[in-house]
Amino acid sequence: MQRILALLAAGVCAGMLAGSVPAQAAPDMSLSRLNCGTPQPPIAVNQRFSDIFAYGDLKLQFVYSCYLIKHGDQYLLWDTGHAMTTPNVAPKVSLVDQLAQINVKPEQITYVGISHYHADHTGQVGSFPKATLLIGKGDWDAITSPKPAEGVNFAPFANWSKGEGKVEPQPVDKDVFGDGSVIMLYTPGHTPGHHSLLVKLPQMGNVLISGDAVHFRENYDTDGVPSFNYDRAETIASIERIKKIVANEKATLIIQHDARDVDKLPAYPAAAK
Repeated sequence: MQRILALLAAGVCAGMLAGSVPAQAAPDMSLSRLNCGTPQPPIAVNQRFSDIFAYGDLKLQFVYSCYLIKHGDQYLLWDTGHAMTTPNVAPKVSLVDQLAQINVKPEQITYVGISHYHADHTGQVGSFPKATLLIGKGDWDAITSPKPAEGVNFAPFANWSKGEGKVEPQPVDKDVFGDGSVIMLYTPGHTPGHHSLLVKLPQMGNVLISGDAVHFRENYDTDGVPSFNYDRAETIASIERIKKIVANEKATLIIQHDARDVDKLPAYPAAAK
């Protein structure tokens, strides 16, 4: 009897000790939108952005957006916008200078995530050579091909393609920080390795950033497929996946190129939390 009582007492003490260990605090998180290109005047979208010519005389103003996700003492920079030398649409302030406004240096960027290989999403990636590059495997294969196809903006990735920086090509989804708070979503179709980004903020809630899975709200609402996309069926499947995730996660969708979505996040240098 005494042995049983001793064992029970030991179990109670062990349980109390286990219960006394505080749960690990959730990391401090925030999401900021950075300006990564000068907006163009409204452009006609019917021919290039619908392979069935669905938009008639519709004209829309595109914007060029990049995003900074803070996760504890780590940072993910999502897309890097136009190069500073791009005619007509170059950003007025570089990403490095924008980050300096909140005292973040290039070497503090843990990851630079690229939605896809087009120039308006990759132009300043070379400013962050010490960051681990996260990019879809299909796009990385295109960038590192002996003869990259037209439209594959391979030059800014020389640091990684030469083996001077760390790169993690992603064939599927990627849980960036390992705790489910930031997930790269495999959404191919626009390009072979295209990814979108799901960010789970403690106050604002879940946010899904589109990449170029869709370019504007009308694309999203009608499952529109640009004529220059890599694969039509994959594009539609990815849009439908995004719609289901937005519904299931009660997420705010931010379409990176749609000027009407800019105000869904605070104006920089403020951030959503």
